[in-house]
Amino acid sequence: MTAAELERVAEELELDVVGAAPASAYASTERHIAERQARGLFADMRFTMAQPEVSCHPETLLPGARTVVSAAHCYYAPEPPLEPGEGRLARYTWHDGYAVLRERLDELGRRLGGDYRVLVDANQHVDREGAARSGVGFYGKNTMLITRLHGSWIVLGTLVTTADVEATAPLDLDCGSCTLCIEACPTGALDEPGVVDATKCLSYWTQAPAPIPEEYRAELGAQVYGCDICQDVCPWNRGVEKRRKDRSTVPGAEPHIRLADWLQDEADVVTERYDRLYVPRNDVRYLRRNALVALGNVGSADDLELARPFADGEDPLLREQACWTMARLEERHAG
Repeated sequence: MTAAELERVAEELELDVVGAAPASAYASTERHIAERQARGLFADMRFTMAQPEVSCHPETLLPGARTVVSAAHCYYAPEPPLEPGEGRLARYTWHDGYAVLRERLDELGRRLGGDYRVLVDANQHVDREGAARSGVGFYGKNTMLITRLHGSWIVLGTLVTTADVEATAPLDLDCGSCTLCIEACPTGALDEPGVVDATKCLSYWTQAPAPIPEEYRAELGAQVYGCDICQDVCPWNRGVEKRRKDRSTVPGAEPHIRLADWLQDEADVVTERYDRLYVPRNDVRYLRRNALVALGNVGSADDLELARPFADGEDPLLREQACWTMARLEERHAG
């Protein structure tokens, strides 16, 4: 299949960006992962960094693999006003864009013919590297993959196939002298351009199986999962709302959650409703920890009663967090 034919099929399948590259090892990426692991920059994150000997070798993911097809799905939608008592989710979690991408890549694999394997939100492949090699996007200083038309408001997926597809060229683009994401990060997680220090990253701490460091809690504001600060300020993301205005409404999208729901609903109700989120060990305690942080930052004086049961409870993680929340609420509403 030629690159032009691939582009035509991608448009039919409503894949926002697509590219192809030979199925070969990502030697430099594997080396970078090892170096950053040695420096402790991944904290305890696993994902594609856990086994670079697998995730950096697409040629081993399918017998006879010849081509890596990378695709991006733009998930951007405008955010409505945040109401009292609500917490904010990172934009990519408002709906399951991965499910959309998985279905479309599966259809693309069938159309290409031959054997294929779809990898979406999978630990076995470094999707960003495949996408960068095939011109889907380029690496930003915030480590996100940035596309020409949709910025970094995308999720990525991969199709490894035995079919021959003409390679598409990498983009000759970069961030230039811009440092807005580095300057905007409130914790200094991006101080080394192109490298994120997970131990300082707010998004990491909303997903970590540990207490959120006290010095980072106020910086989270109303955020209960993930963080979009470095994307919100990125110039490549400007104008996407105009380009996506015909797709600005996503059925079932949920930008905000009710903090009281995460704190009061039964554990299985919360985890089942939000199974699209990565939660350590699928344990609702970590979502409740996040909700308590947001409650302290944006809650009203009356919300002390939402935190009190956890402050009086036996769970050490939630007890400590609830005590912080109550103290912050009292400080914010003193007098």
